[in-house]
Amino acid sequence: MSESHSPTDARSAGQQRPPRSILRHVAIGGVLFALVAVQPVAAQDSVVCSAEKLPKMVEGFFQITTTVGFIGLAVIWQADSLAEIFTASPEQKKRLKVHKRAALKSALILAVLGPLYTVVASIMGLPLGDCVNLAPW
Repeated sequence: MSESHSPTDARSAGQQRPPRSILRHVAIGGVLFALVAVQPVAAQDSVVCSAEKLPKMVEGFFQITTTVGFIGLAVIWQADSLAEIFTASPEQKKRLKVHKRAALKSALILAVLGPLYTVVASIMGLPLGDCVNLAPW
């Protein structure tokens, strides 16, 4: 008996990740679109800042999420360190170290994201950039 191959099998077997140049073009296009889409918002008066409690709510929400993120980093780091003690396999220890590094990268991104948004929003003239400080410290 002969096996029939459907066109979808051939496509899925030959599928590969798109080249980096395509991803780079998509990313650049997304950034340019975001800049163009933000211009009408930046031209408006600062309605967000004139709201009574909204800026403080945004600051509080960001501080809470940043704090929870740092607590999560501490828990993951301690749990992975404890698991390394009881792990005999070098492959498992390697995976735990990779997991710890990924958690540290996430926490660093979380710590940098708020101040970076505050600076970029002020430069671009976004409404939240003038009245909200997202620095977690």
